[in-house]
Amino acid sequence: MAQLQDKLYKYAPHFLQNSLVSIYNILAYRGRNSGKYHEFLKHYKANKNLSLQELKAIQSKKYTAFIKYAITNSKYYSNTLSKLDSPENIENIRLLPIVNKELIRQNISDIYTIKKSEGSVAKTGGTTGKSLEVVYLLDDSRERHAILDYFRHNFGYRLGKKTAWFSGKNLLTPKDIRKNRFWKTDYIYNVRYYSTFHIHSKYLKYYIENLITFKPEYFVGFPSTMYEIAKYGMHYNIVFPAGIIKAIFPTAETITTEIRTVLETYFKTKVYNQYASSEGSPFIIECEQGNLHLELQSGVFEVLDNQDNPCTNGRLVVTPFNTKGTPLIRYDIGDQIELDEPTAVCPCGNNNPLVKHILGRISDYIYSEEKGKINLGNISNCLKGVKGVIRFQIQQHHINALLVLLEKDDKTFTNKDQDVFLKNLKDRVGNRIKITLKFTDNIPVEKSGKYRLIKNTIKDEIVEQ
Repeated sequence: MAQLQDKLYKYAPHFLQNSLVSIYNILAYRGRNSGKYHEFLKHYKANKNLSLQELKAIQSKKYTAFIKYAITNSKYYSNTLSKLDSPENIENIRLLPIVNKELIRQNISDIYTIKKSEGSVAKTGGTTGKSLEVVYLLDDSRERHAILDYFRHNFGYRLGKKTAWFSGKNLLTPKDIRKNRFWKTDYIYNVRYYSTFHIHSKYLKYYIENLITFKPEYFVGFPSTMYEIAKYGMHYNIVFPAGIIKAIFPTAETITTEIRTVLETYFKTKVYNQYASSEGSPFIIECEQGNLHLELQSGVFEVLDNQDNPCTNGRLVVTPFNTKGTPLIRYDIGDQIELDEPTAVCPCGNNNPLVKHILGRISDYIYSEEKGKINLGNISNCLKGVKGVIRFQIQQHHINALLVLLEKDDKTFTNKDQDVFLKNLKDRVGNRIKITLKFTDNIPVEKSGKYRLIKNTIKDEIVEQ
């Protein structure tokens, strides 16, 4: 049936493809916004200004119910947790074992509490290429959508507002490319889906021209795609009108200072970030004041060092409450965050704990035996003082060697720019690591449609002294 639908879409005319996108969304939103969705949305809105003590009390109660559910319904957690002393008590959380993606993959059939046909399935990607199928109870999935909508509603967004969406939906046909048409439109919900698979300098002017014509109130999706569009517009002095976009909601990727600055400058609006994951992490959301808050009602966040001790800047281990179909308990998600001071209070009225930085994937780093780990933010700053770089990607497949793929604008990129770029990179990674610079016309995105600045395939081999 799915193959028949794909074939029907592929050969349908453009207007009919738009209609098929609308039909798909009607069915999807009908499922997402039913059940307890409105109850969840009302709950999070009503609890926005609870005290920290009240939030922690809700968190503790939900944690107890979640652990009891996992032990009762999951064979894996029944075996691993039932013999521990009061595992359902949040004060004892550090007694529970930490799990990671590979362990979940190996034991997935014993972890599931329901059949795939009884819930909704989400597939994760990942830097290793190993995907993970997470099954959600339908109402758990609805709660996650309600939290996202609660976050976006704070900035005026409602379903039906005109939105430009940049995500991994591969909706284009060869005819679309020939016509320089890199989008499909759901006219029922006012959403235009822009391809993230065709972010090339020869196409980007068509993106900008269409965005100006479409006049979306909101941007949602991969920030790397929006960033490339904005950089192109700035480089070629294509003015984006002020007052069109009310907010940008990035998804799925880490927001660096450079990306935020470029997006807010070119599109003349504010970026409001949120953190979650397809496998079900609890939520971190940005408020109107520009501060990031842990959403304690959605799960437990632990920030741990390499010895699994609590710290303020380290790897994130999560226990999300709305993953009952595939319970994740003390799940090392592979990301890193930095917490603010425990006494820090936000004037927005949200009393959830504050986060200084979402540092992103721990795997998004370059390793130098001379300098150690160089994170995504530092690598992105290699473009300071450099003109004519459309985008670049650094790949590390060997401990002492880097491959740098670079797309350049031949009209503005000079030998001096190349020297400055390489100096900036060497300042960060040191002089002992071999750097191979390779110019290319197109750096491909991942299968998901995401663009990765760093591809490190040797992180499992790295042993820090």
